[in-house]
Amino acid sequence: MPLDPFFADRLRTHRAYLVRSTLQGFAKRRGWPWLSRLALRIAPPPAASSAGTVAPSGAAAEKGGVGAAVTQGSTPAAAKPAAAKKSAPKKTTRKKPKKKPTRASHRKAAIAWDATELDAVGQAGPDVRIEEHTVSVPGRPDVRVRIYYPDLGSAPNDDDRAAVPATLAFYGGGFRIGGIDYPTTDAGFRLRAFDAGVAVVAVDYALAPEHKFPAAVEQGGAALGWLADNASRLGIDGKRLAISGISAGGNIAASVALANRDGRNVPLRLQLLEVPVVDLTGRHIDFAPVRAMGVPTIFAIREMRSVARTYLPNPSDARNPLASPLLAPSHAGLPPAHILTAEFDALRGEGAAYGAKIRADGGDATVVRYLGMTHDTPIFLGAVPAARRWHRDVVTALRTLHDD
Repeated sequence: MPLDPFFADRLRTHRAYLVRSTLQGFAKRRGWPWLSRLALRIAPPPAASSAGTVAPSGAAAEKGGVGAAVTQGSTPAAAKPAAAKKSAPKKTTRKKPKKKPTRASHRKAAIAWDATELDAVGQAGPDVRIEEHTVSVPGRPDVRVRIYYPDLGSAPNDDDRAAVPATLAFYGGGFRIGGIDYPTTDAGFRLRAFDAGVAVVAVDYALAPEHKFPAAVEQGGAALGWLADNASRLGIDGKRLAISGISAGGNIAASVALANRDGRNVPLRLQLLEVPVVDLTGRHIDFAPVRAMGVPTIFAIREMRSVARTYLPNPSDARNPLASPLLAPSHAGLPPAHILTAEFDALRGEGAAYGAKIRADGGDATVVRYLGMTHDTPIFLGAVPAARRWHRDVVTALRTLHDD
């Protein structure tokens, strides 16, 4: 099926951005201002749309990790070029060299852009009841956990509320950007908790490169143990637990499920993995959708290498099953898996291969591919009908936690 028209329009903008930014970067390194000017003529930045969005920045593309890098089509509003102004004659003082953008500035731009996306093409979440907790992690930073309960925050306090099922959830962002405070992430957790009638226990795991593998996996494991130990006190049914994640968060969720199987073995009824990256060696990247979108495969390769280099202490760690769950010697004994992939996503083959591995080892796995969709489809509830179907399918999977 062709790429959805909404994403096709964003892709045209993103391709121009890739060409422009690559040429301008080369021009800067070579000291060729003429090439920078040529880049603007070949691939000019678009004017702001009715939604107020313009071309993508590195921070915006980075938020979605490998898959979204080839489909992002917009930039944080803060990154819009200022209009030219008349000014006094230039002074002859020498300009200070520009500082290279820091990781913190990338993240600040990404969260601002994320708010723009939610307003323009997303869907705000309901005002559900929320609690925040801090979980101690031996040898790692403590991790913040936010529980989104399915009841509204305005509901009267009731100490006799029935315990609800829960999913331990991990957000996406290429291991190096994102968080539970990002507007689209927060909205998604609210919607899923309310619509599915389950508690979403969101883990604000530590980001790379400050905290490399296996910090996030160990934080996730500690959060799972804490949830199991404190379920009754938290108003959660400890016999109805799941684990879930999207993109890099899908990697962490799958890794925590593997570590849990081989360790404490907290009973899990479901692992819900959306566009997961489960092989950081890059051997299962599918370049067919990248080529179909007219994006040079070198950009996907570069992005994959960048993600792995940022997250992993050493290249050899890519073969560790807790970094690449697909490479585990056995996938027997894992919770039933529901895996969602997108046709125009370089990670689609990884989700399918992971489902096949679980089945081959006697497990239960369902893999669904959404035709015409891209890696970051779930964000666009306000603009893409198939994104709303995606949400309904996720909710249906989570509702199975209520089954006897």
